[in-house]
Amino acid sequence: MKQFSTEGMVIIVGIVIAYILFTTWLTWRLRSKNSGDFMAGSNVMPAFVVGVMLMSEYIGAKSTIGTAQAAFEDGFAASWSVIGAAIGFPLFGFLLVKRIYNTGKITISAAIAERYGNSTKNIISLIMIYALLLVNVGNYVSGAAAISTVLNLDLTTAAVITAIVSTFYFMFGGMKGIAWVTLLHSGLKYIGILIILGVALHMTGGVSPMIKEMPHFYWTWDGNVGGSTIFAWMIGTIGSIFCTQFVIQAIASTKSAESAKRATWVAFFFCMPIAIAIALIGVAAKYLHSDIKSLYALPVFLQDMSPWLAGIVTTSLVASIFVSVSTVALAIASLVVKDFYVPYRNPTPEREFRMTRWLSLLIGFLPLIFVLFVPEVLKLSFFTRAIRLSISVVAIIAFYLPFFKSTRGANAGLIGACVMTSVWYLLGDPLGINNMYVALITPAVIMVIDRLIPSSQTHVKKAPKSSMQNSGA
Repeated sequence: MKQFSTEGMVIIVGIVIAYILFTTWLTWRLRSKNSGDFMAGSNVMPAFVVGVMLMSEYIGAKSTIGTAQAAFEDGFAASWSVIGAAIGFPLFGFLLVKRIYNTGKITISAAIAERYGNSTKNIISLIMIYALLLVNVGNYVSGAAAISTVLNLDLTTAAVITAIVSTFYFMFGGMKGIAWVTLLHSGLKYIGILIILGVALHMTGGVSPMIKEMPHFYWTWDGNVGGSTIFAWMIGTIGSIFCTQFVIQAIASTKSAESAKRATWVAFFFCMPIAIAIALIGVAAKYLHSDIKSLYALPVFLQDMSPWLAGIVTTSLVASIFVSVSTVALAIASLVVKDFYVPYRNPTPEREFRMTRWLSLLIGFLPLIFVLFVPEVLKLSFFTRAIRLSISVVAIIAFYLPFFKSTRGANAGLIGACVMTSVWYLLGDPLGINNMYVALITPAVIMVIDRLIPSSQTHVKKAPKSSMQNSGA
């Protein structure tokens, strides 16, 4: 790909550095000063701000780069990967927001533990941590692809830069700092994607030439993706929204359940236009630059801009990367601290806050180990959503089917789904069955089987009652 001149590189890097320095200063000014600020923003976040945070969680670097990559390979139908999020947020608001908000918990594991107990809480936390660490692996790969394209760096170096800056954001900002900085990041990200779309359509001469000259599947509703995979994407995205840790935290940071519901509609209205824009960019990249690696389908257009415009767009991509990594890492830190460190160590609030920051440092750099092993970002993205979908199935059962009250069944369903989905993904989805369907069906089947097996808990509970009656007689 074409490289910028030295002068152009200085302009681009200067804009990016200036933005990073400004947002770093802003994060420090808005930094969390206690655990309440760090975990839930002290429950004072406006619905609009929370809605933007929700949108950014699902349309961050991984989804942006990954959806453009998929559109490059499989056509405009890749937009369904983001449209699923747009549909999922209002459904989440209708079905679960009020129930989860009223539990007063800031982790999905703690909310489900209200029915199934601490063992289930710990299993959910471990599964969610596993899934979210993989989410950030995808975020680092996507971010590194964008940064390396412009700055002419290798992927590893670009990923390290991503880790350093984003770790500072969430390590010091917490929910309070991230919320307001995310608003700035997201606004710039939106502008950047629209600029890329404008450049892409200008170069292609609009959509019509692409429709006439490209293979037909690039413009069908299911493309080269296939209806089965699209349906799996929809299920996975919607299901993962229902239980993703940062989504739960963001909801908990609002002033009321009604405010939280409004936030889900804000997320919906921001998701729809960007889904169409990203897919068009990916298809346009195939039309104009068919010989490049699909991972660079979105950042490739930077080379066709002036240094000043490329600087703004690069900064928008950098902003997208930082907000994605920061929100996911904050969610992981919250799970580790609230579900493991606090119950087992009973620290003072000050000590809890200090430990949260040290753990944040580790969490920020851990995904770097796996960056070089992830060639297909969107596939990884949906695998992590499949893992989280299994938790949503258990959550729906917990809130709406109270007669499934066996802790043993919930635990077996969660562990079985996590293992089966992971194995299915690593085997390359045998028999053409997407791992998303495995994640959807496995926990429900296991919990139904468990209900059919007599539980020893019933006899244990009845024994003391019988003993007391005899004793009284």
